[in-house]
Amino acid sequence: MTAEHISSTHPPLPPTTEEDRFAWLRLLRSRRVGVSTFHRLMAEHGTAQNALAALPEVARQAGLDAYEICPPGVIEAELKAAKAAHARLLCLGAPDYPELLATLPDAPPMLWAIGDPGLMTRPMLSIVGARNASSLGTRMARALATDLGQAGYVIVSGLARGVDTAAHLATVETGTIAVLAGGVDVVYPAENAHLARDIAQKGLRLSEQPMGLQPMARHFPRRNRIISGLSRAVVVVEAASKSGSLITARDALDQGREVLAVPGHPFDARASGCNHLIRDGATLVRNAQDVIDALAQPIPAEPAPTPELPLETRSLQDTARLHQQILDRLGPSPLAEDQLIRDLKSTAKAVNPALTDLELDGKIQRQPGGLLARVS
Repeated sequence: MTAEHISSTHPPLPPTTEEDRFAWLRLLRSRRVGVSTFHRLMAEHGTAQNALAALPEVARQAGLDAYEICPPGVIEAELKAAKAAHARLLCLGAPDYPELLATLPDAPPMLWAIGDPGLMTRPMLSIVGARNASSLGTRMARALATDLGQAGYVIVSGLARGVDTAAHLATVETGTIAVLAGGVDVVYPAENAHLARDIAQKGLRLSEQPMGLQPMARHFPRRNRIISGLSRAVVVVEAASKSGSLITARDALDQGREVLAVPGHPFDARASGCNHLIRDGATLVRNAQDVIDALAQPIPAEPAPTPELPLETRSLQDTARLHQQILDRLGPSPLAEDQLIRDLKSTAKAVNPALTDLELDGKIQRQPGGLLARVS
């Protein structure tokens, strides 16, 4: 096996010096370098320093003229802000990086953490759901979180209103992790400022975003993959048919995690997503014991799916070309995802990461029934 093959299937060696960590951050914060590109550049060039040196030429080949990598001053400011917020940097491949998350092909290269990273050595479960949750939904989330916390599980959620807030409040004392869409030092919504302080003192706050970044709509789907990626299972409590909670559930399935859902009344739009999940095979949850029983089942030996090698070795220019081919075939009228894949004469494994990139960039929109449409 060649060195390129080895680096494409194993995480890069973690940075061991301040200079290495600085270079990792600088590479990750450079324009047009997302998580997938970071991993590809590290696989191709071995170190962040080498990748930074090569990046302008790589960008030029992808059609980006006058490309500049992230200025050192930006990283110096981020590190200064992290020190002021008492945030700690967790790097992929290091002993303190969460084990389950590290198995994902799109694992965040770096995470900022405020609080106790030791919580991530315990078994973790995610509880997510509607921001506009009903009183019954918040009660259910609180009861599930309380009982699962007392059973020894650390509860992971997104610090949003509604179900997330209820789950965190119930488990501040037993162990809770809040994954933020913006910077780890930016509390959103502002009404959860007191809860966020409690989590920083007794639990853990995590984010892959730069310090001080205000969250935008496109950041939340990326955040959701971390919520599910940390956890053995995701429990959905109230979710509309088009919601971030269903994105988390889809991420969980893609990652090989268990998905469980609390059923709701068919007339309640806030329950439609959960009811669809159950119809499609998610485990029905009535109480914490249902979750515990589901997790007691043998875990499949097959690991979470990983991208085919061509995804790791595809150049920025090839990726940009695939994105354009997808956009050229989509318009305001929805097109079935499987039809798009056939039109491209490709496979789901090859196309799905590009679809995720375009969805996160706000260029395409997923619709019920496996349909895709271009955002005008």
